[in-house]
Amino acid sequence: QVQLVESGGGLVQAGGSLRLSCAASGRTFSAYGMGWFRQAPGKEREFVAGIRWIGGSTYYADSVKGRFTISRDNAKQTLYLQMNNLKPEDTAVYYCAMSRDGSYYYTDTGYDYWGQGTQVTVSS
Repeated sequence: QVQLVESGGGLVQAGGSLRLSCAASGRTFSAYGMGWFRQAPGKEREFVAGIRWIGGSTYYADSVKGRFTISRDNAKQTLYLQMNNLKPEDTAVYYCAMSRDGSYYYTDTGYDYWGQGTQVTVSS
């Protein structure tokens, strides 16, 4: 049974930083692409960042480019999202997702498994 468990969310002031983690189990983590998505109240879930299985290729939504960094530690089966210079508009529930193959995808249909989400709230 595949499980993805996010942690690291919380309340932070604008300009602050948070580091999200996603611990994976039940599947060979290193063989799959991973992604971070977020969903703000009243909005659709949106792609934030993705990373391929080898870890050398990453991609970011324009809204977070230059502020967020996605990374992975295959030995620890853990995905990370370092978020710097946070803005109130980054407030959302953040989800990690495991791809159906070694790539990442910009839409949620490319992912087989999802975590339960972690709340990130940025105050102005």
